[in-house]
Amino acid sequence: MRGRRYRHSFPFLPSERSNLSSTAITPDKPFSRDDTAFLGHPLGLAWLSACELWERFSYYGMQILLGLYLTKYLFLPEHIGSVVGIAAVRGVLEHVTGPRTPLQLGLLIAGLYAGLVYLTPLFGGLLADRLLGRTRTVVLGASLMALGHFLMAFESSFFLAIACLLVGVGCFKGNIAAQVGALYAPGDKRNATAFQIFLMAVQIAVIGAPLVCGTLGEKVGFHWGFGAAGVGMLIGLATYLAGRGWLPPEPALAKDHTVKQPPLTRTERSRLALLILLLPILVLSIVGNQQFNIGFTVWSDKHMDLMMFGWQVPVTWLQGVDAFVSSATMLMSIAFWSWWSKHREEPDELGKMAIGSLIAAGGPGLMAIAGGIVDTTHGKVGPIWTLAYTVVNDIGFANVMAIGLALYSRVAPKQIVGLVIGVYYLHLFVANSFVGWLGGYMDSMPNRDFWALHALLVAIAGVLLFVARAMFGSLLSPAAMDAERQRAGTLAPAH
Repeated sequence: MRGRRYRHSFPFLPSERSNLSSTAITPDKPFSRDDTAFLGHPLGLAWLSACELWERFSYYGMQILLGLYLTKYLFLPEHIGSVVGIAAVRGVLEHVTGPRTPLQLGLLIAGLYAGLVYLTPLFGGLLADRLLGRTRTVVLGASLMALGHFLMAFESSFFLAIACLLVGVGCFKGNIAAQVGALYAPGDKRNATAFQIFLMAVQIAVIGAPLVCGTLGEKVGFHWGFGAAGVGMLIGLATYLAGRGWLPPEPALAKDHTVKQPPLTRTERSRLALLILLLPILVLSIVGNQQFNIGFTVWSDKHMDLMMFGWQVPVTWLQGVDAFVSSATMLMSIAFWSWWSKHREEPDELGKMAIGSLIAAGGPGLMAIAGGIVDTTHGKVGPIWTLAYTVVNDIGFANVMAIGLALYSRVAPKQIVGLVIGVYYLHLFVANSFVGWLGGYMDSMPNRDFWALHALLVAIAGVLLFVARAMFGSLLSPAAMDAERQRAGTLAPAH
């Protein structure tokens, strides 16, 4: 239309001269923290949740196939030689761990990948907070992830594909979660529920990923499953770009094209130190859940009878069972705490996470019973044990991951929120790397002891979280943070 001026000449990467840096807000798409259009939340939460759904669809679609792909195909003697760089990578890993069988090497690399996707958000957060802004960093990440999924279709480019995926997730993951927190003003109690809704999108993705990517990968060909994951990531990128107008603005760029940020106060540095010190406990709290995502599929392929009505059920579908259950338990958790808050005082985040960890320990605890059956009968167990594992684990985990993300988003200093979300994901990096290494003992430890060890570690985390709450809970409380802002003479702007 003649005479109309456009703020951005290129729709994917907004102009740096804009005061909004990377978020276009137009009159017909106003952003407001008072918005209640989506389940009582700002409409931006719907767009971010939809984008996260497709990104997680692509991620889990690839992850559920990765362990099987490596241990049953790519790392077998007849195929491993075609992978560019395998000699160097294997040499480095075996220098640290000793010789690895194809199963051990495959699970180790799958675990390292699952862990590294939670290390790279640290750098993605810095990139967004200090240079590019969140929107451009998210777009860059989504593009790299799509490329990585499609490169998985070629055996020779496996490590190049992994590199693209790792950098892409680093740019994407922490920054989109930071934008969820930025939808709300300081002290807005909808924040914790928002992250539970946000992670509900993840549960939907985990339902769809095994049915689509898993089925294609097992029944047609692994490369078809990886390709489907790439298509999902492209849909996620399109969704994010379509919803940009409902997302909060970002700080203005300085003359040197970096983002202006005030220095941290002493109290903010103390809270940041505490959040870092909590990470080892968070690692232990999710060991049982993460082993379900990495080693359980391989364990079930060997020790679980999945023949039903004369048809072999794809083992990757077990992840779909977990997704259905975890979706239900997340909804139950939201409803329970909503009811509880009307009758009693609601626990703080650390209290919920401690309770959740103690409950989640029962999941691998039940698998220790199943493992004992395998050890004594030398036969296979039925898929009912998958349901038992997921029900108990997911009831607890519903009060761990989402609540922890809400805690770190709320407490994070506004000028480095993307970095702090990246710090939070560090515990997932360590946990996934750890359970990948621990999974290598699947063949050498008794099955009962293998799963009992996981249960013990998660229970220890629950106890330590209660101790941390008793010692430091007041420092992280919303009341203390609100009082600090009032003493400073102003309410800190939302981030």
